[in-house]
Amino acid sequence: MEKTNILFVHQEITPYITENPMSLIGRYLPQGIQERGREIRTFMPRYGCINERRNQLHEVIRLSGMNLIINDSDHPLIIKVASIQSARMQVYFIDNEDYFQRKFICADKGNKFFPDNDERMIFYCRGVLETVKKLGWGPNLVHCNGWFTSLLPLFLKKAFIDNPLFTESKVIYSVYDDEFDASFSQEFAEKIKLPGINEKDLKYFKNPDYKSITKAAIDYSDGIILGSKKINPEIEKYIKDSGKPFLTYQPADNYIDAYSEFYDEVLVNETVLSI
Repeated sequence: MEKTNILFVHQEITPYITENPMSLIGRYLPQGIQERGREIRTFMPRYGCINERRNQLHEVIRLSGMNLIINDSDHPLIIKVASIQSARMQVYFIDNEDYFQRKFICADKGNKFFPDNDERMIFYCRGVLETVKKLGWGPNLVHCNGWFTSLLPLFLKKAFIDNPLFTESKVIYSVYDDEFDASFSQEFAEKIKLPGINEKDLKYFKNPDYKSITKAAIDYSDGIILGSKKINPEIEKYIKDSGKPFLTYQPADNYIDAYSEFYDEVLVNETVLSI
């Protein structure tokens, strides 16, 4: 029997980012799933606050070298990798000088939301999928964690669906208590457009904020996980009303087994897009 391939796309992973509930899941969930016999690949952004020397990041030349066009500008895609030896696990990093050199994650030292976070998110999500294409590794399931990954479900289901690597891929989106008050650029919808994505798919990006991008991610996912004990009540209601398989918040002592069982449930479930 073939192994199930699970692609983990994370917003944060410790030890590269300071420990918090989301970054701890980013660190231990892929390891736990790998130990349960699945094949994994794991990605996160190469934020400028990550110490490359200490964490032994190095560029993967054979995967780098592509340009992604966002808002009519070319942005080189640089892929780096590091190993967590104790977990026998590699982490791939999506990097670009325009988007990921600054020393903060999504807001500056005054906690002001970066005005180009929309483009940074587009670059990250597209960069992950382009890298997986270069790897030639088809995921049975893609697990997206955090709002910075929220475009992956749309891209997978609409723009990359004709690629044989992704045609059968199921998507799970984990919602956390990572809400922010800022709004994105009003040109967000235009910047997202790729072949396969139509006007109807962009309805949530006309007035883009945390709630709207999260609802879009839910619409294009096959299953939802509550990654935090408390999330936005409107989003929680939207998840329950969607009729999609969803997993309630799981405490730290048993979440890996619960997630693994939920993966199996989603993999055999018929896909229903809420669009």
